[in-house]
Order: sequence, then structure tokens, then C-alpha cells
Amino acid sequence: MTYILLIAGRGSRLKPLTLKYPKSLYKLDKDTTVLKRMVTMIRKYDSQAEIIAVVGFMKEKIKKEITDVIFVNNPFYEVTNSIASLWFARDYLKNNNVTIINGDIVIEEKVVREILCTKITRPEVLIDSSIKKQGDYNVQVNDDKILVMSKDLDKYYAEYTGITRLDKSSATKMKHCVEVMVDDGMYDQWYENALVQMIFNEDFELYYQDICTYQWAEVDCVDDLILAKKIHMKL
Repeated sequence: MTYILLIAGRGSRLKPLTLKYPKSLYKLDKDTTVLKRMVTMIRKYDSQAEIIAVVGFMKEKIKKEITDVIFVNNPFYEVTNSIASLWFARDYLKNNNVTIINGDIVIEEKVVREILCTKITRPEVLIDSSIKKQGDYNVQVNDDKILVMSKDLDKYYAEYTGITRLDKSSATKMKHCVEVMVDDGMYDQWYENALVQMIFNEDFELYYQDICTYQWAEVDCVDDLILAKKIHMKL
């Protein structure tokens, strides 16, 4: 399977901690960074994994940290958002089963073993229904499908965890939608907004898996860093 890690951004919400290091290189212990931990776990449970890392900010430091991945550069990371990073990696969306992971996500190992590295049979996002308030990027659902994903939902069913799994057909559709949006100048969007466009414009069926019984963290603030370390120490 193909895994695309989106790690091009500055991590500006974590300043001053990210002035000299991208947050994907935040150390969970003296030997393990957020990025290294994710790559190591994927390799452990998917020996045939093709791992793509889309870099930008401080890319040379990242390349020194991890070597067994394919690097794709987003040279415009300063003025774009994650949809542009995915655009640069778009060839890896063509006719592949693909898991897209935001580079600041720390998840417990069971999620990798039981979900992340298992066979993809339908397009889905991972969500956490235990989070009903102060979620960062949230979802509303109908039965087993996503209705909408947005940072601007006042009421929602769950928080999106920053992980999307696409089968071959849906990955190809995603590639086309990302290309159209970037061609239309929407390079400042989150890549997940392409999924929303597909739902609204193409009746795209996007499913979800709820990981509310697992531990995970999106590293956006100092409290998130503390939780990420606790999750890592459970290994």
C-alpha cells in the first residue's frame, strides 16, 4: 500500500518550538521523532509499504532524520496549504490504495496494526466521536457516511483525526479533484476540502471508522506534545 505523509508546513501554532525544527521532528524520546515513529510502525505492519513524505519547511533536516521514504518537495509551502502538497504527490494517487496522513499525528500502535495497515475496501476517514467540543476539523455524518467535513461546524458528530484511506477508484477521483482545485487557484485549501467537493458535487460516498476507543493526538500545541509523549511511552 502507498502512504502519503504531509509534513511540508511550518507548524506555526507551535512557535517558538518550531523556529528551528519542524514539528514532525519533535522528539517523543531521545531517539524517536513524530515522523520516525510513524514510519517505523508502518514498516512493522506493512513490509511492502511505499511511503511518500511531502516536505517543504526545513526539508534537509527531515531528510537527515529518515531515509527509507520517497521525498516529494512542495517548494511553495509558505503560500500554500496541504492540497498543494498532495498535488505535488498526485502521481502516487493514480490507481493505488492510498492512506494519507497529516504529519503531526501521533496514534497508538494498535491503530496502525488494526486499521492503518489493513486492506482498504472503501474510501474512509478516521474520526473520534468522543470529541464533541473544541475539535479542530470536524465531521457531520448520516448513518455510516460523512455528510460534510469543516473547521466551521457549530455542531458535529466527531473530530476528524487527520487520516484518510482511499481505495484505487477513490484515489483516482481524488487526484482529479485536487488537480481541478489547484488549477482553479484553490492552492490555499486543506486537501480534505477536496473530499467535501467530491461529496457535494459528485455524490461521492465517504465512510468513516470511529477510533474513539484508541489514543491519538494532533500535535498543534504544548498540551498536544505532552499527550503525544504519553501515547508513545505506551509502546
